[in-house]
Formats: sequence, C-alpha cells, structure tokens
Amino acid sequence: MNLTISGYSTALFATWYFIEELGLLFDCGDGLMSGLLQKSRKIENVFISHPDRDHLTGLLQLNQLNARDGFPIINYPRDSSSFPALRDFSFKFDPHVKGTRWNALSDRDKVWIRKDIYVEALRNNHVPAAENVFKSLGFRVVQVKHKLKAEYVSLPPLEIKKAIDTLGKEATHHVVETILLCYSGDTPAENFHYWNNAKILIHEATFLGDEVELQAHRNKHSKLEEVLKGVKDIQIEALVLGHFSSRYADETIDGAIVELCRRFDIQIPVYRVLPGKTVFDILSMKSLTA
Repeated sequence: MNLTISGYSTALFATWYFIEELGLLFDCGDGLMSGLLQKSRKIENVFISHPDRDHLTGLLQLNQLNARDGFPIINYPRDSSSFPALRDFSFKFDPHVKGTRWNALSDRDKVWIRKDIYVEALRNNHVPAAENVFKSLGFRVVQVKHKLKAEYVSLPPLEIKKAIDTLGKEATHHVVETILLCYSGDTPAENFHYWNNAKILIHEATFLGDEVELQAHRNKHSKLEEVLKGVKDIQIEALVLGHFSSRYADETIDGAIVELCRRFDIQIPVYRVLPGKTVFDILSMKSLTA
C-alpha cells in the first residue's frame, strides 16, 4: 500500500502527521487546519501521543469544523486528564460536536480503523509515570490479511470453497500482518524492537548534540545519533525524521543526518521534516541517503 504522508513537526511549537489514504492523523498541533484545508475532512481517526500543547492545540479547531455523527474518533493516552477536559469544553463551546467519539488507550490497545487495519498503542517514557499509568504513547499501524494455506492453494476453486465452508476460515487460512507505519511520538530513543519490520517509521529527533536540556527537561526526547544507531539494528524500509529543535539551521540538520547515516551505514531512504516547514507528500521528496 502506497501512503501519502504530510506533516509539520517543530519541537515546542507544533507537530502533526496526516496519512491521507487511511484518513489517519497522528497528533494535532497548531497549523493543521490551515495546512490541510478541505483535506482535513478526510480525517476520521486521530491518535494523540501525549498532552503537550504542541501536539494537541489544533484539536479544537479540527473538531469544530469536521465533527459529524461518529467522527472524528479521538484516541488519547488513558491517564491524561487534559483530554476529558478538552472534550467537556469543546461540547460546551460547540454543542454540535456531540457526535465526536473520545477513546482512552492503554499500552497494547488496538483500534480497528478499517476491517483489515488496526492501530496499536505502545507505551513510551516521554512523560514520566508509574508503570501502570499511561500518559505517552507511540503507535503502530498494522494491516491484516488472511491467506490460504499452502495445502489448499492448488485445489480447484470449488474444492477450496468446500474446504472453507466445511472447516472454516481459521483452519484453511493463516494470518499475515504487515506493519505499514510506525509513529514514535515524543520519546527517548528506546524500544526500537517496537518498530522492527515496519515499512515506514516516523521518529522524533529533537536534538543533534549533548544539550543540557536533554537532562534538565521534564519530558524526555531523542537525539539524532541515538535514533540512527537504533535504526541500524532493525529492519525498516523508510525513515522519516522530525520534531527537530528550531535552534538548528536546515543545513546543520541535513549535514548531521547525512554524516550519521554514513557512519551507521544506513542504506534505506531517509526523509526529514525541517523546523517551520509544512511538507506535503513527504515520501515524494528526495531522500538524504539517495
């Protein structure tokens, strides 16, 4: 499945990523509606990684303009009280949004967005919390297909149908899951096994160096070097980097990515969303590793 991914991601200011073919939005920072305009009407499922303002302040406008019966479905970390507060406020401010669905997620919860595709929530440690408290999540988008088992493939169509009718689908088919896309959300560089075998990984890379903010900031972020070091040990087909700090010039970010990809022998296509830039169809850009 080819995916058209558009987005904006600048640390502290705003982050959002829209996957057009799936009507899927990850995070909902400022500028979403002015960036997507009428395309925002395609959004049916919203997954918010955590309650920082730069990841959710576009949510009220999205909901106000696009709410209809049953949509959008807004999925959020279960233990973030910001979301029930936003839900209650939005309903009082715009009573017509009563059709919106709000859905609290814990680690490993799955939300089916199509009959063959689900989004799985994965806990991360961006927001410090006890083990059984879920305030920050990443997400994995998985396509599920049922394929006929080898012993039935060569049979005539009528015999295949008879076998399915007699034995059932579970006995005659096996399940094949394909990880279409992973989104790290804001996170320290950790748990790269979550993303293994994904076709596309969108990962934050806030810092390029050893800034003291990495240690002093309450919530934890990733360094570019740590991200690429983790990526080299897993199998993915393409990498999208974003959430860079606006302190860095575009040329500095690109130079660091190219140098580190060479150091870690990263052979897959690598794309980036630079600070302050809204990018439409990210995967159509020239890869930095091309």
